[in-house]
Amino acid sequence: MADRCWSSGDFVVHREVLDENRLDEVAQKGTWSTKPTVGERVRESLRCSVPKLKHMVLTWIPILAWLPGYSFRENAMGDLISGCSVGIMHLPQGMAYAFLASVRPVFGLYTSLYPVLIYFIFGTSRHISIGTFAVISIMVGGVTERLAPDSDFMTNGTNRTVNIDARDSYRVQVACSLTALAGIFQILLGIVRFGFVVTYLSEPLARGYTTAAACHVCVSQLKYLFGVRPARFAGPFAIIYTLVDICKLLPQTRAPELVISLVAITVLIVVKEINERHRQKLPLPFPIELLVVTATIITHFCGLPATYRVDVVGEIPSGLKAPRAPDPTLFSQIIGDAFAVAIVGYAITISLGKTFALKHGYKVDSNQELVAVGLCNAIGACFWCYAVTSSLSRSLVQESTGGRTQIAGVVSSVVVLIAVLKIGSLFEDLPKAVLSTIVFVNLKGMFKQFMDVSLLWKTNKVDLLVWLVTFVSTILLNLDMGLAVSIGFSMLTIIFRAQVLQNSNLLDVSLIFFSNSPAQAREIPGIKIIRSSATINFTNAEMYREFLQEKSGIEFAKMQAEKKKQDAKQRCEQKKNKKEAKKKLNGGNECAVTKEKCNQTEVALDLTNTSPSKGQVNWAYQADTNMSDSDSDSRSHTDEAPEVLYQGDETSTFRSDIHSVILDMSTTSSVDTVTVKFMKTIFREFKEVDMDIYLASCQVCVVEQLEKADFFSELVPKSILFVSVHDAVLHVLRKSNPLSIQGTACDTQM
Repeated sequence: MADRCWSSGDFVVHREVLDENRLDEVAQKGTWSTKPTVGERVRESLRCSVPKLKHMVLTWIPILAWLPGYSFRENAMGDLISGCSVGIMHLPQGMAYAFLASVRPVFGLYTSLYPVLIYFIFGTSRHISIGTFAVISIMVGGVTERLAPDSDFMTNGTNRTVNIDARDSYRVQVACSLTALAGIFQILLGIVRFGFVVTYLSEPLARGYTTAAACHVCVSQLKYLFGVRPARFAGPFAIIYTLVDICKLLPQTRAPELVISLVAITVLIVVKEINERHRQKLPLPFPIELLVVTATIITHFCGLPATYRVDVVGEIPSGLKAPRAPDPTLFSQIIGDAFAVAIVGYAITISLGKTFALKHGYKVDSNQELVAVGLCNAIGACFWCYAVTSSLSRSLVQESTGGRTQIAGVVSSVVVLIAVLKIGSLFEDLPKAVLSTIVFVNLKGMFKQFMDVSLLWKTNKVDLLVWLVTFVSTILLNLDMGLAVSIGFSMLTIIFRAQVLQNSNLLDVSLIFFSNSPAQAREIPGIKIIRSSATINFTNAEMYREFLQEKSGIEFAKMQAEKKKQDAKQRCEQKKNKKEAKKKLNGGNECAVTKEKCNQTEVALDLTNTSPSKGQVNWAYQADTNMSDSDSDSRSHTDEAPEVLYQGDETSTFRSDIHSVILDMSTTSSVDTVTVKFMKTIFREFKEVDMDIYLASCQVCVVEQLEKADFFSELVPKSILFVSVHDAVLHVLRKSNPLSIQGTACDTQM
């Protein structure tokens, strides 16, 4: 006979484990059933696994989730214009950054083609542009020049010249092997859900690192601007040795290259400034990178390569090359460099992706982004591509020109494909100096990051120290060793912040807003009090934001969408009322409309002059008389207040929705710049859904750091600060319903 068991939801309790006293209780809640057979268990597991399998497939291949719902009417035109604009930028940047990687320009075009198509399938960001980037290109170039120096490819003739074809062929092989290994690292890290590793690359670290990398890029391009040939250096202090060598060779500067460079830089800067200042009036930025076409035409018809020996791009073969597997024998020599490329490339991609996601209101999966970039590198390496990441300049163009989805990346790939198949050979007479100037001008945004020094000096000295150590170590020790030193120092600052706590005298508040007995404590309706057990810093700021949403039960996306619908409905009603009022006026009913307006005005005045009934007030709380209008008039919760706020019996229930959230900051001993930015984002999100948020139990040092970081503003006034959670609760209760203070005061006197 089959064992009888009790089924209730997902739990199964066998009859043998139930005592006699509980059999009747269990029988009232469900029905007895026989124990399921093996076949039934298999069928049940299959039914449960189908939704899980579907969710897994949609998670790993995001295109299957968003492409079926793609709206051609809303997105097609924007994606088309954006894709063409970004594709035009891909052409000069791909060729220019290929020189940074020490490979031929055509491989930069390949890198702008295949990885974009792969990211279209597996990526989750709608606005970033995957492809070549200066920082990653210079990291790849350091490895290729180290493993394939010119000295290894000298001919045995009397002139001892370099066998350029053999050298470039081996460098491409090294670059592809490095890219494949970096992609494998990224895929493995994404599979084991290791995306949180990027949180240890704080914003000061990332900005200091990219600023130092921009300096490396500029130094590597000086030889093309001046037309000199300095010696190649690798390892620590390589940038210093290169600068010294270039200074020694300045008397040998070639005038044609220098003139071309100055003219190109001037034109690029002027046009980009015009695009920046008039971006609101221009339908799309002028693609000044097409200067390469003009420079190519002038160089070709003036015969500059033959007459003045101007260094040009050279042969660009048309068509696509057959795929080839990378050489795994090189993995042992580049494993450290590959890991550095993997981490830096992912950090740049996820930082840009989350920036645009926050701006446009969608979510980017950090682990899936790690897998997507890894597949771009691993698969792209088989098609003669080197390491990729997202580009700030191209991503901004893609977003500003109306790009809505990853379809814009496909359009840009089509533009690059046309160039590779048909018009690639037209760029053979393009001067390398012009490509170098494009690299210089596109790094302007990175050089603006030097302004971080003055800002961090005022806001946070520890973050300033991280920025400076990262910059100096990357400049002196090169990109790979500099990154390792920077991460190590950043870890030390976390230990330092955790160990060295700042003490401040706090007011001893013995009042409570529940009851003296913990067993009778009840959650106040409409108010959520949230406290994190850990101090907030750049490593957990985003997790704290997700923790806040989870504990408060607030889904900002749905609430914002619902609010937009309500606003649209309200606007429609207002337009309808205006039309009806206009019809009444035209029909001779002006008096009736005037009378109606007067009645509304009288009602409004009566509501304004109505004073609440007085009750017993807990004088442990003192109202802030200097409260700003943005806080006092933000929203009235009187209509949403519950009929019964607290009752001592166990049957009391709370039916009101959450209208206020109180953050208990007592465990936070310091805040960094990243935390301040996330706190501003949290306050803005709550403001958008008409919810109030307050800070309680902040230490004095935390308040001082918030003030230095310009945290307080009209959106976040100082009136949201309270000495204790109790004071904050009393303020919310008095604001929502003045009568509730009486009940609360009575509870505290029990």
